[in-house]
Amino acid sequence: MHRRSFIKAGGLAAIAQISGMSTLSALEALGRNLSPTERMPTMFIGHGNPMNAIDDNSYHKSWQDIGKKLPRPKAILSISAHWTTTGTKVTVASHPETIHDFGGFPKKLFDQQYPAPGSPEMAQLTKEIVTYSHIQSDDKWGLDHGTWSVLLPMYPAADIPVYQLSLDYDKPPQYHYEIGKQLSKLREKGVLILGSGNLVHNLRMVDWNGGNKVYDWAREFDSKFTDWIEIGDHKSILDYQKILGNTATMAHPSYEHLLPLFYVLGLQHKSEKVTFFNSQFDMASISMRSLLINS
Repeated sequence: MHRRSFIKAGGLAAIAQISGMSTLSALEALGRNLSPTERMPTMFIGHGNPMNAIDDNSYHKSWQDIGKKLPRPKAILSISAHWTTTGTKVTVASHPETIHDFGGFPKKLFDQQYPAPGSPEMAQLTKEIVTYSHIQSDDKWGLDHGTWSVLLPMYPAADIPVYQLSLDYDKPPQYHYEIGKQLSKLREKGVLILGSGNLVHNLRMVDWNGGNKVYDWAREFDSKFTDWIEIGDHKSILDYQKILGNTATMAHPSYEHLLPLFYVLGLQHKSEKVTFFNSQFDMASISMRSLLINS
């Protein structure tokens, strides 16, 4: 094994130089030195329009408020709708780039940078924790707008290490849910796990004129999922396509924006409560409903 130093997530003091140890032993040392903390909350954020990152609107303000109220994380693991892959991957870059993965927006949005450090050590620990599937390392992907557009208002100093987990789009909801359950151990190590997508997301049907219009199928899907989440009916959520049929197809013609929710629900402990916020619709077919899970 190459000699290397494992650094604590969140800028903690360095663990002693590791030499001649197996990878597993090194990761165990990291896990021991990341002393248990009070379990971090987890959340699903409806991120919507990338302009929410800089616009002075209710969504932006709610993210600012959350960042002030949450316990400070040692690291942030983001599971974003905007990184889909074959297989599941985790970013290991020490200095992830800010990805502007969109088009047609003002220059001031493209000028935004989120220079948070990465956390290759926590990424490696994540790979060891998840045994349900093989997690691959990725040193090319940075922070896409599903991640930085939310974190920019939430943690504007960009001084908390951030890394991402990808979505294997070809896998069923149960796959993502099971990985979420295993990721729960990270919450005890001070890691804030963020799912970023939208509860309803149909760009083909957006109403560019704005207003208060909401499609019936969009409202039905949002309402049904809200009810299931409130009562903890994860089985129905995982079977949503069969139960909701055409309503599910209309709400998610492609379902990458829903996949992060399955991870967050997998992270939920039975005793934990759910708080909803940003329960509005945007442009008739985008649900901004978000949720926070904590003890």
